[in-house]
Amino acid sequence: MKKYLLLGFALFIASLNLRPAINSIAPLLDNMRDSLGMNASVASLLTSIPVLCMGLFSPIAAKMSGKWGIERVLGWSLLVIGIGTVLRFFTQSVSFLLLTAFIAGVGIATAGPLLPGFIKRHYSKHVPSMIAVYTVALTLGAALSSGFAGGLQKGLNSWQGALGIWALIAFVAVLLWWLIVMRHHAPAVQQPSAGTKSSLPWTNKKAWMLTLTFGLMAMLFYSFTAWLPQIIQGMGYSKSYAANALTIFVVVQIPVSLILPFLLRKFPSRRLWLTIEASLELIGLIMLALSFEPMMAAVFIGLGAGGLFSLNLLLPLDATDNPQEAAGWSAMTQSVGYVIGALGPIILGWIHDVTNSFSSAIAGLIVINLAMIVVQIAATSVKKKQQSNNKPVLVSK
Repeated sequence: MKKYLLLGFALFIASLNLRPAINSIAPLLDNMRDSLGMNASVASLLTSIPVLCMGLFSPIAAKMSGKWGIERVLGWSLLVIGIGTVLRFFTQSVSFLLLTAFIAGVGIATAGPLLPGFIKRHYSKHVPSMIAVYTVALTLGAALSSGFAGGLQKGLNSWQGALGIWALIAFVAVLLWWLIVMRHHAPAVQQPSAGTKSSLPWTNKKAWMLTLTFGLMAMLFYSFTAWLPQIIQGMGYSKSYAANALTIFVVVQIPVSLILPFLLRKFPSRRLWLTIEASLELIGLIMLALSFEPMMAAVFIGLGAGGLFSLNLLLPLDATDNPQEAAGWSAMTQSVGYVIGALGPIILGWIHDVTNSFSSAIAGLIVINLAMIVVQIAATSVKKKQQSNNKPVLVSK
């Protein structure tokens, strides 16, 4: 029991680091744009570059884990996140800031698909509960970084410091990962057998359906992460109100992550909860389109986004039989999915530059949400397919 508690603690602290480099941007964006002279399209890259990295480097993460082990690669990825974040203390140009986004993005991209594989290996009988721990930590990291960004900027008298200070959590995570995981509980690196390949399931129809639903979810999620405060400010609300709405959007995802495993035990249908969560997000979007109570709209969007993220992490684990397969399927859904997701903030930034308004962008997000619901239903309707190794895939309904 002590072993699992320690591993769970290390997992929690590691997961805290997957969002601060992204979520600390939006509350400080106006000051950063004024200081560095960025337009909206360039500013959107600060969110899109890490997300794009999460897409491009996920397949490499799966291959690295097969060669050096999930635990070892995760340790190095946390160090890379820390380096990319601490460099922000020294930012004096747009190009350097974009470089820090890339470095942190590489670390996030490597850790993202491997943490579910780590859960599959060490907590095979408690996957939904540990996915909840992972998601709560990830969401808490996002909430802390978005909620305290403004206060840190005032306290440190520097937006660079407000961005770079989050490296402390990363370096603490590296230390704990070494002391708890690598020294005592990291399995010896094993070459995967023919039945446990970590290769990505490019020819599997179900894997592609899961990838598309993940991509549409990510497209919506990172559009909100990057631009929700600016969307609300465009409605005539104050900067502080808009920043609080972003914090609410993030914070409400925490109880959803905690409650969802219990709901899944009582009503295990993935399709049911995917549809409910997407519908909650849709309600929030419609409220934004009507300029009606944006704080409450942020609550609905956050409730939907939090559940959708957890469920999309679970689907590849449902469909696989061992940690290496789980890492491979997670890497594929996240690789292509995050590339799709990276387009969201860029497109919204471009629309704002062209129209000087987010009205058209909100309408586009509603269309994406409706398309996501259709894909989710299709993805959870795919019949059992034989994988390339002839093992049956568990259907996530």
